[in-house]
Amino acid sequence: MMSTTKTLALWVAYGTNGVVGSIRHDDEGYTVVMAGSDAATGTYPTLESAKGALHSHMTPGSAWPMFREH
Repeated sequence: MMSTTKTLALWVAYGTNGVVGSIRHDDEGYTVVMAGSDAATGTYPTLESAKGALHSHMTPGSAWPMFREH
């Protein structure tokens, strides 16, 4: 039997130069995908931990991105 994963929410992260990544919430947790990448950076248990992980994968010294729920 094939399992289906339902996306419950999506946040897009905006840095100073535009979109830097996204966080998708589904049954597995909060999955981070950086802009320009097809592969997930990782899946985290909370939105806050996913936001921190996304920020840590940005260019060193980058400001905290703005997150918008879509």
